[in-house]
Amino acid sequence: MRKHYLIEVVQNDQLVVFCPSAILQDKVIQRISFGSKSIDVDFIPHPDKNDRLVISREIQKALQFPNFNIPLHIFLEHQNLIIGPLVGIFTSGFSALPLQPIGERTLFFSKLLSVSKVVGALPFIFGCPHIDWEQGTIKGYFFHEQTWQTLEVPFPNVIYDRLPNRRSENNPKLIKVKDRLQKEYLIPWYNPGFFNKLDIYERLLQDSTVSNFLPETCPFTSFSVIEMMLTKHGHVYIKPKNGSSGFGVHQIIYDKLTNNYFCRYQDDSGLNRLRKFPSLERLFDSVFLNQSLEQMVVQQGIYLLRNEARAVDFRIHTNKDDSGNWHVSAIAAKMAGHGSVTTHTRNGGEIKTIDEIFSKEECELFTKKLSTAALLLSDSLDRFVVGIIGEIGFDLGIDRNGVVWLFEANSKPGRSILSHPALQEFDLLTRKLSLSFAVFLMEQSLLHPEELFI
Repeated sequence: MRKHYLIEVVQNDQLVVFCPSAILQDKVIQRISFGSKSIDVDFIPHPDKNDRLVISREIQKALQFPNFNIPLHIFLEHQNLIIGPLVGIFTSGFSALPLQPIGERTLFFSKLLSVSKVVGALPFIFGCPHIDWEQGTIKGYFFHEQTWQTLEVPFPNVIYDRLPNRRSENNPKLIKVKDRLQKEYLIPWYNPGFFNKLDIYERLLQDSTVSNFLPETCPFTSFSVIEMMLTKHGHVYIKPKNGSSGFGVHQIIYDKLTNNYFCRYQDDSGLNRLRKFPSLERLFDSVFLNQSLEQMVVQQGIYLLRNEARAVDFRIHTNKDDSGNWHVSAIAAKMAGHGSVTTHTRNGGEIKTIDEIFSKEECELFTKKLSTAALLLSDSLDRFVVGIIGEIGFDLGIDRNGVVWLFEANSKPGRSILSHPALQEFDLLTRKLSLSFAVFLMEQSLLHPEELFI
């Protein structure tokens, strides 16, 4: 476990740092750095405190270090002592409201930033308009002592991508900023991009350790593909390649006895619908009118575990820690709403803990199976997906035979399951690990930069 040191600012103008003697032992240190700022200073062992690093007001101003009296990590590189990590959380959608600087997502970000002292990192929120390229500084939003403050700080050691949607991710201006910070300033950038369902499926299919979790999935090319999969599996799901939150998901069921086709979906008014058609062509002409079918994928239907006659699937969050290792950080069951095609709460679904709906033996068995699958899938995606991944949200199912299936993997998982009162500890853990991973990335950028920027 790495140790945090309190960074204390004292009111004098000397370029002297009082440092724990254990850090200075047998070392020559001549500079101190914070983010992209660095200055020459003298180092003196602290006479009686080994839990803190004391800097002068003059050093604080030169480094543009926020005077928050907080614990941070200390890294040594050659003759340079670095305090951090300073973590920039990159997003969009800022507002002019002082109490809600990031609009409706302000509460989430305030909770995320509130774990900084426990983690030993200093996070702030920023977007494109806040960067001063000439000065090498950013006007960042900090959440300190329950209030938002805007402070000018150096460029960060690490950047955590929290762009809210694919539209912002594909914005040319945001892409340009991201490329510049990574390529010109060599700042590690984690959790970039949103996953494409078909791309993820094809990548995981190459890995024999996880391919058994994958339901048959293919792009929509013709009705014959759907007919073939319906004959094989009884029902299929039609999903947008780049969909999220269950939007646009349709279930198609073929009834061999009556030779009819049924389609279950949520209509534009939010109602769950189940409609019958004499042919697949009629179904598509009616339900998918004006929809771009080339943007859809067809996925094998799975006969899931049920509780109270309602289908059950699971959301599992995984995060990397400050050593770069994957952990299962949250796990919950989701029960489908009556007549709903998905288990999402907006479709009437309910979030439950696993032990609320299964026996103790089933709970232990399912937790083990789901955790094992999620960690294997995390390792596989880590190897196959371009970029640095620090967290993933998986939608997994267990069928009536106890087999685990992967339905979706999300690089920016929603947090709706964490609203359940019994899952508050998972909410805290996922936030802590999201920032702890930045500590690992900062250390790696100093020790093995070639591995991060290949």
